[in-house]
Amino acid sequence: MDDRDLVAVQIGRPSRAPIATLSRCHLSLPVVVRVPPVLEDGTPFPTLYWLTCPLAVTRVSRLESGGGVKSMERRAAQVAEFGAALDAAHTRYQAQRDELLPPGADPRPTGGVAGARRGVKCLHAHYADARAGNSNPVGELVAPWVEPLDCTVPCIVEHDGRPTDNPQWTEPRGRRS
Repeated sequence: MDDRDLVAVQIGRPSRAPIATLSRCHLSLPVVVRVPPVLEDGTPFPTLYWLTCPLAVTRVSRLESGGGVKSMERRAAQVAEFGAALDAAHTRYQAQRDELLPPGADPRPTGGVAGARRGVKCLHAHYADARAGNSNPVGELVAPWVEPLDCTVPCIVEHDGRPTDNPQWTEPRGRRS
């Protein structure tokens, strides 16, 4: 199965641009993909690393709904080293994205992780950044609440030659953040 088709099922819609899979689960399905900074229709897109794994999305969403963004914001304001590492992650992220911009791109995406200039906007984007192999203090703190991604059956299966949601997939027991 093609990763773009798999990701379309995972996120519930077709990707608006070509993707590159940067991280996979133990069942070989995409967890994080890289999206170009300008979509196929010319729209600037600040989110370079996109979290696609339904299990990871579910677990990170729980953290966000439980006040995780505000908690990380407080930590960045109160712990100087954490705040400095977060600022460095935003700067690095923007530079990585800018390297991929086509010449003369206008308008251009701005900001760092999830388009934020400072602070924390989206735990999904920070976790995806860390899972893609980058240094991201927020994503690194989120990871133990999300991992292991220990599904016993794949979230996507092939049916009639096309990927589809697996009706047998459920969140593994014993690890719910």
